[in-house]
Parts: sequence; structure tokens; C-alpha cells
Amino acid sequence: MVSSALVQRIRELPDRPGIYVFQDARGRPLYVGKASSLRKRVSSYLSGRPEARIAIMLEESVDVEFVVTDTAAEALLLENNWIKSRRPRYNILLRDDKTYPYVKLTLDDYPRVAFTRRLRQDGADYFGPYLPGGLARRAIKLVQKLFEIRVCRIEIDGTLPRPCLYYDMRRCLGPCAAGLTTQAAYDQAVASARLFLAGRTDELLKNLRREMATQAESLGFEQAARTRDLILEIESVTQQRKLSSVRGEDVDVYGVHAAGGTAAICALVMRGGQVLDRRELFWEGQEEVSREAVLSELLPQIYERTTFIPREIHLPFPIAGQDTLADWLTDRKGERVYIRLPSRGPKAQRVALAQRNAGLAHRRRFRTDPAGEQTARALMEHLTLPDAPQRIEGFDVATLHGGETVASLVVWEQGRMQKSEYRSFNIRNLSQADDFASIRQAVVRRYRRRLEELGAMPDLILIDGGRGQLNAALSALVELGVEETPVVGLAKKQEELYLPHRPEPLQLPRHDDGLRLLQRIRDEAHRFALSRHRRRRTRKTLASELDAIPGIGPRRRKALLRQFGSVEHLKKARQKELVELLGPVLGARVFDQLADGSGGGGG
Repeated sequence: MVSSALVQRIRELPDRPGIYVFQDARGRPLYVGKASSLRKRVSSYLSGRPEARIAIMLEESVDVEFVVTDTAAEALLLENNWIKSRRPRYNILLRDDKTYPYVKLTLDDYPRVAFTRRLRQDGADYFGPYLPGGLARRAIKLVQKLFEIRVCRIEIDGTLPRPCLYYDMRRCLGPCAAGLTTQAAYDQAVASARLFLAGRTDELLKNLRREMATQAESLGFEQAARTRDLILEIESVTQQRKLSSVRGEDVDVYGVHAAGGTAAICALVMRGGQVLDRRELFWEGQEEVSREAVLSELLPQIYERTTFIPREIHLPFPIAGQDTLADWLTDRKGERVYIRLPSRGPKAQRVALAQRNAGLAHRRRFRTDPAGEQTARALMEHLTLPDAPQRIEGFDVATLHGGETVASLVVWEQGRMQKSEYRSFNIRNLSQADDFASIRQAVVRRYRRRLEELGAMPDLILIDGGRGQLNAALSALVELGVEETPVVGLAKKQEELYLPHRPEPLQLPRHDDGLRLLQRIRDEAHRFALSRHRRRRTRKTLASELDAIPGIGPRRRKALLRQFGSVEHLKKARQKELVELLGPVLGARVFDQLADGSGGGGG
């Protein structure tokens, strides 16, 4: 039920473009949206029947704030920035499980150009993604050739006696050695490289022609000649790009599948008339969400991250704010971008293909099983269970030489993995690696608590391992008095099933649906255990490194871990970042003791 105060606040909104922010009682943003008319858009939430996600958000909201913009396109960009920085709970946030190549222009006194597959909020400029990936490395070489931007990771202080070979090859301006270039000249080269990587070649060429004229007027003919050659090279590269796009289409084709509070998007990336790649993006929430809402909210996030925007975008159905999105993309690209809804012919067939791929991606990512009941019945027959299992819980263990041992628990229920119910257990009191003792400890801890809280056991327990691991789990269940709970072990080597009262392992056909389900659960338990084990090792390594530094206690250690994540990233931090987080004295102390010469920059 929407409060009367919130209704009154909505009625006071202006009839202007902008963004609106629903907030809870503590002032935290719940949902950020854009609108051509704030009053009309937000008032629409009070009428009709909003989807479940929005209805719950409205019940939690006590206030709505707004920011007015001049145009709807500006509102879209502002909405994107607010969603990215504030991460409201009820917005659909982009999640991409595949990493794509980007070119990074670092945030240093003398920025360098680098290849990366990770987008970080570190102030650097990122360009891409590049599809196929080899284009990213070609772009780096081109930036070296055209603008002579460095690629090395050394600290630049101008004190080296001589530059490296890249300077002699005319691939770097040589800021590492004194007298070879100036900060102003390097900054100008970086600005030109930034325009080039962003695809703004018209603006770049205009600047270079103006610079060439100025150099010629001041009788700097040698410099003017170099600038002329640079202009000719950039024009040649730009013309090649134009010719390749004329021969074929540059199109992104989208399909989306939404079900059960989850969604998968498939994008077929066409460049020059060829499908070069397939991107898969996912979202997981708690309530049902419409396909239209998924595309409407995620498309701006997708194109805010990329520096290449296709001429056409093909969608399976219309979405809210479609015209505003097209205008915003047109502004970013510098030429008209069309959003189309193909209904016949090859274009419609490609959209249908993207839709099918989205459905398959959703099934694979969220482990939905269209024949779930049939699979459960197959397991019942293979394992002689009293009923078809509706809930299966899987265990695995990850360790390294017995250190930082972690056991994982994953849950499969009625056709899909229940990620909100995953658990991990830090294994205690073991002097060496012992998978059997680790499994026993994890099973005891899991079901002692579950019996206390719910008094219920799963229909089947899956243990990653053979007879030894299975017996360890059985002894734990006997200790808890629930030995009648069905348990099975799945050994990796031969994919054999170990059952409590069967002396020989059971080997099912490789394509058996029941075996495949157990393999999926086992593999997910292994992935989850490994991720938690790596996280624990990282935390311990960081803690041990920091314990030796006076002034770093648990609270500051936790803050450093949250900010940098690992010792490697902390050692590469700039002194300015550490000072902002810890203060001038302690920040300088941590920098002096941990920062390495290859990564950390100056203050």
C-alpha cells in the first residue's frame, strides 16, 4: 500500500524530463528510473497493476526524489550513472559471465595503454569490447604506432639513463628518460589516442589539421610534416573501417528469456555482415520480471560500457523508452542509430535465433530442467529411493596442502539451483588435509543446525567422492540420528555412483538424465567450494602481510581488503589512494612497506 505522503510527493513532481529515485525510510535508494515527464511516469505507478518487483518496491518506499534534465537522453545517461554508483535493490543490474577484451588507458601522470578483460571503477578509460579479441591487441599496436603512447609498467620519473627499444622504433615518446619529451607533449598524444580509441576520428582529424597549420605558420616544418603523416595514417585506417562496414551490416541482435525471477539475454554481434560473437548476460532477482523490463533497463547499461555502437539494433518486441534510447545512441555514435523490430525475412530469423539462444542460456545458467520430474523419477529408480527427489543437497571440499580448507553446500530444488541457500563451512581443527574428516564435519554442522531450525532433511544428499567420502557422511548422519536419509557419492574419475548398501559402484550410461543432474550439482558444489577457498586464502595472505605494519588493526585491515581485494592489488595501489583511505602518515607507511616498483604509482 502506497502511503498518502508518498502519493502527495508524486503529485508535486514537475512535468519535465529527468530521473526519479524511490527511497526507503533510511533514505537508501530502492529504484532509479528515467522519464520524459517525471509527473506522468511516476504517477503511472499509482494506477494499474505493476509487476511484483515494482509493487514490493512501492510498499517499501516512503519518499521519491528527482533530478531534472534538459532532455530525455540526458535523463537516460544520468539514470545509468546512478544505477551504477548506487546499485538500487530493485533495478535490474547488468551481469555478464563472460569477460571481453578492452583497451585500457591508465590513470597515471604518463598514462599507458594496456590490454584487459576487467572493467574496474578506477578512473581509467576503457575502450571496447573488441570482437574478436585479437582486435584489441591490434588497436594497442596502432596506438603505439600513431601516438607513441607507452605500454610498459615501470614507474615514470625521468631518471633512466636511456629509453628502451620502443623509443628507437618510434613506438614511444620516451617519458622514462629526461629530455626526450615533455608532460604537455605526452598529454596531447594521450588526448589524441583517447579520441581515436573512442571512434571520434572526425574531431581528432580536425584538431590535427589545426595543429599542423599552427606548426607550419611558426616555421616548424619538420613537426608539421610528422603531423601530416599522422593525419594520412588515421584517414587510411578510418577509410578501411568505412569500407568494411559498407560491405556488410553492423548489427546487434537481441533475444531475452525471463522466468522465475531470473532472466538471460543473448546478443548476436554482427560486424561486416558476419556473426562474430554471442554475448550472454544474466539477471537474478526474487520476483517475476517482464521481458520488456529486462531489455529496457539493461540495454542502456550495455551500451554505456562499449565504445562501438552498431548502426542497427534488432529487438524481438518493443520496449519502453525505445525512441529515447535511439536518440542517446545516435548522440554517442555521431550518426543515426536505428532500433528495429523485424517481422519477416532473414532479420526476423536472426531475432528468432537469438531468442532460442537466450532460452538455452537461461536453462544452462539457472539450471532449469524442462523435464525435471522425469529426471527425478529416473534418479528414484536408479537409487531405489522411496520417492522422486524434489530437493538435493550437494557437498564438496577444497583445500591446498591442508590449509584454509573449505567445504561447500549447494541446493537443487524442483528443477533449479537455489543460490540463496548455498552455504560454505570453514573446516576447523585439522592439522593436515583430510577430505573424509572435512566432509564429516561439514555434514554434521549443516544438519545439526537444519534439524534445530526446520526439523527437515533433504530428499537426497550428494557427496563429491567415492566410498571413503560417502562413509564419512554416513557416520555424520548416524551421529545426528538421521541415518535413513538417502546419500550417494559421485566419483569424478569414472563417474561412478557409490551407494550405502551396494558393495560395487553403480555406473550409469553417460547420457542418462539422472546422472547428468547429479553431475551438474557436483560440478556446482566444486565451483562454489573452490571460489570460497580462494577467497579465504586471499584474506589470510592479506592479513598476514598487514599484521607486520604498526597501526593496522582488524578494522583497517578489513577496510583495505574491501577496497583492494588482494595483496597483489594492494601493492599496486597508488600512494594517493592509500592516503585517502588511511590518512597521510599511515597511508605513506603502508605504501612504503608494501608497494612494489612495478605496480604502484607515485602520490
